[in-house]
This record gives sequence, structure tokens and C-alpha cells, in this order.
Amino acid sequence: MNDEVAVKVYKALGEPTRLRLVKALASEPEMACAVMANKLDIQANSTLTHHLKLLIDCGLLTVRREGTYRYYSIQRNILEIYAPTLIPDNNSL
Repeated sequence: MNDEVAVKVYKALGEPTRLRLVKALASEPEMACAVMANKLDIQANSTLTHHLKLLIDCGLLTVRREGTYRYYSIQRNILEIYAPTLIPDNNSL
């Protein structure tokens, strides 16, 4: 476990909106920004973009661009190392 990465991941997950984003994405293969904003009732795109950038920077999310759309997905290997209880299959343990 890399201490620097751990600090970034735990800081990112320590904010309620980012934690909700990760939980929502953990149960989906990928999700577009508009879907996330609606699902989590985030009104401002700038707020969502800010949270997503921090989650990408710490390695929890990846982004795939398709035209003007961006699709976000969880890096399961990072989530398994630092926050395995957030993975839906592990919640039944």
C-alpha cells in the first residue's frame, strides 16, 4: 500500500458527495455526467466536475470520452485495496 495514494484516496472519500459518487459508480459499469447529476441531485455542473476531478486524480475513477460525452467508471483494483466495503459484492460479507 502506497501511503501517498492512500492519503489521496481517503481524503477524496472523506467528502460526502464524493463518497456518494463512488458508491453509485461501484454498482454500474460506467455512468455519464448527466446521469450522475440526476441520480445524486447535483445541480451545478461545476460542482460535479470538481468532485470527479479529485476522484480521477486519486486513481479511483477513469474517464472515457465519446464525442462530447464523458463516461466515468470505477477503478475496481484501487477500490478493492483502499475501500473494499464499497464494492457491492463485498457488502454481503
